[in-house]
Amino acid sequence: MAATGLLKGSSSSQKTKTVKDKTLSGLANLIRLLPTGTVFLFQFLNPVLTNNGQCSSINKYLSATLVGFCGLSCFVSTFTDSFKGSDGVTHYGIATTTGLWPVPSSSSSVNLSSYKIRAGDFVHAFLSLIVFATVSLLDPNTVDCFYPSFMLAQKVLLMVLPPVIGTISGTIFAVFPITRHGIGYPASSSADSQDESP
Repeated sequence: MAATGLLKGSSSSQKTKTVKDKTLSGLANLIRLLPTGTVFLFQFLNPVLTNNGQCSSINKYLSATLVGFCGLSCFVSTFTDSFKGSDGVTHYGIATTTGLWPVPSSSSSVNLSSYKIRAGDFVHAFLSLIVFATVSLLDPNTVDCFYPSFMLAQKVLLMVLPPVIGTISGTIFAVFPITRHGIGYPASSSADSQDESP
């Protein structure tokens, strides 16, 4: 009788662990939506280029260039990946329709064709761009610089838009999980990124 109670308790404990593991995995995927270097660069340079929201026309051009460059970086970074070569060094490349490019000489023992572009990469790139646009365009300095009359509506958007974008992105990433470990993204703690791919 006691053994049956233990089995039921361990069964519910295993279900709880699986739900918790899935939740934490979903949060990790959401955090990995943006390359950390790009977000840091934007957060560091935006106050300087917008003059803390007190923009002249040159500040607007510089800030728009920063937003465009960082957005492009977020988009392109999703198509990068890494692998450990036979020399034991981690190599980075850009995913193409045939595999990774450029191909270093130490990749002779690695099947690089498994790193080719998939539909999920485009979904990830698009969502990465949307998440970065939300972060950058709702930044107080950007708002003060480009559309200062929007300040009252921004408070509502700051409360509503990020959770909505996060929920949509999290749901889509449950369907299209991230398997790439490219430039600016956290490295895999286990094996190569594409070993987990179907």
